[in-house]
Amino acid sequence: MKKIRNAIAITALYTGIVFAQGPFGPRNTTPPDPATMIANQVARLTTLLDLTTAQATSITGILTTAQSSISTLQTTLQTDQTSLATAITSNTAATIDSLSAAIGTMQGQILDIHSKAEASIYALLTSTQQTKVTTLGGLGLLGGGPGPGFGPGPGGPGGPGGPGDPGL
Repeated sequence: MKKIRNAIAITALYTGIVFAQGPFGPRNTTPPDPATMIANQVARLTTLLDLTTAQATSITGILTTAQSSISTLQTTLQTDQTSLATAITSNTAATIDSLSAAIGTMQGQILDIHSKAEASIYALLTSTQQTKVTTLGGLGLLGGGPGPGFGPGPGGPGGPGGPGDPGL
């Protein structure tokens, strides 16, 4: 009986270790800083589209400017979402109305900034690169990985990883 109990305890311990690791090793609980995220996006686009050094530099600037514009909005958005959760639990209809409207407006502003950044990046690309982007379904800057950056499907407003998902 003691051996069975020990075997169960060891199995539980190993199971906990395996699930704590994730599929590709230990989970990083700290998200990368914005500069690292931008560098990763530019590296992905460079590999995908064979960007020139000049294009990569310009895209880094576009993404940095967009992230700066979005940063304050995201902070306010998080605060308002927390306040909305409190308003829901206290059943305060007027507060729910105003916070919901404010959150919707901020999400729209973030989408606008992302979309304009994507348009600026698209304009920098050669016709061959633009064709490849179109074939792939977009730049994928709004989150959701390599899928469409805007429009229905992963990464777009009609699918997972769309607006509200910090793609930058």
